Amino acid sequence: MEILNDLKFDEKGLLPAVLVDEERGDVLMLAYMNKEAFLKTIEKGKATFYSRSRRKLWTKGEESGNFMEVKEILLDCDGDALVVKVKPKGPACHKGYRSCFFRRLEKDGWNTILKREFDPSQVYRK
Repeated sequence: MEILNDLKFDEKGLLPAVLVDEERGDVLMLAYMNKEAFLKTIEKGKATFYSRSRRKLWTKGEESGNFMEVKEILLDCDGDALVVKVKPKGPACHKGYRSCFFRRLEKDGWNTILKREFDPSQVYRK
């Protein structure tokens, strides 16, 4: 596919993708796409990634129901990073927060700045 020619995957075949709430502008999460995940994301309209730890594709929300509907994909100037603007169907973080970036560095250390929206033990089967 011609659009793949502009993507510069790293030596492991991955490209970082920053998910941003299209309406609020909040950064929700960072994940990695390989070519297959990128193409599936385009085809299905749901953010799909490659799990480096599990070594397989996964669609955000497949366990929790908190899918990320893709609205726009932006490629950076070097072709080696994506911003994926999404309409979230629920919290992005597997720890129950709206965003994976729920901690801020302050003088006394890392402080949680968001409220937990769900109990992960009630959502994920592990």
